[in-house]
Amino acid sequence: MPTLRPLEIDHAVKRGLDFIYRFACKPRNFSNYGSDLLWCFYLISSTSKNKQLRTQARAMGKARALQWRTDFRSLPSDRNADVLVDYLYGSSAADKLGYTDPRLHAEIMKAIAEFQVAEYLCFDPTKEPPPANVSERCVCGIVNEAGRRRCMKCRKGLTTLNRYEVGFYALTRTYSADRCGAWLGARYADVIRWLPQMRPYCGSDDPEFYDTVYFVTHVIYTLNAYGRHKLSPRWLPHEFDFLKTHLQAAIANDDSEMTGEFVDSLKAFGLENTHPLIRRGMAFLLSKQNHDGSWGDLKFRDAYARYHSTWTAIDGLRDYAWHGQRICFPKLLPALKRSARSNGQL
Repeated sequence: MPTLRPLEIDHAVKRGLDFIYRFACKPRNFSNYGSDLLWCFYLISSTSKNKQLRTQARAMGKARALQWRTDFRSLPSDRNADVLVDYLYGSSAADKLGYTDPRLHAEIMKAIAEFQVAEYLCFDPTKEPPPANVSERCVCGIVNEAGRRRCMKCRKGLTTLNRYEVGFYALTRTYSADRCGAWLGARYADVIRWLPQMRPYCGSDDPEFYDTVYFVTHVIYTLNAYGRHKLSPRWLPHEFDFLKTHLQAAIANDDSEMTGEFVDSLKAFGLENTHPLIRRGMAFLLSKQNHDGSWGDLKFRDAYARYHSTWTAIDGLRDYAWHGQRICFPKLLPALKRSARSNGQL
């Protein structure tokens, strides 16, 4: 097992953050991904143990938050549910970085009522668990019935989502809305209550494995406030076992983004940098950093993957300033414990 040198790790993380900032300063990138990038800078600045890293990320985030407020002063007239969620993300991140806009906030809160829960989440978690074979909302704005391959209005081809993709979006969107005081037609509690029905999780040879990984990691993130709190493996034994079992699959697939999410999720369960799994994952990440400071395939044309792979690698490498062991929605803990005791059946 290779030795992990703290200075080498810190240098790799700094290079990665510099890359993300350069990426965020390009107008086209920031126009497309600005809200997510603000959250990247804010979360690194607010949950990192390393003071220098916190300071660096905070300065970058503040500079980009000021630009976001300049670029996004009001909602577009042709908005849809996805646009509203993006504005909610961006505005709340800018708030946390010190740049508020009460007028835009009020506009967003009022406009959220224009759409139904299925337009935000592709289903209604107050009535059913995340369904399989959901037809993603069409670019023309229509929400089609499950299983359709073409839009009933414009006839364009539709993307089909499996239940883990649907669950992932529902977790992240209701989490963010709840934390911002917004109402999407359902609460985070309405989504997470279906967690037992999402188990047992598949193996790495299953076609749904990729989406299952990101569903599981975002169960962790939305319960621990994206790196603020540690979680007990006793509360989420199925998720903890899944992460321990399949970290090696992410490494074997040469997937830096997935490995980063595995490692930082396992750290959330209390595994230290000295643990063999963590050491293996961090050593892999260090070996895969590109010459420009990024992670991921340099030839990949998907701009989102270029910065997001780098973000997850940074999160897998950095140390966290944990604020105790708890979940960010304390009222949900009894249900999680009951689920664990009953082998996943509430």
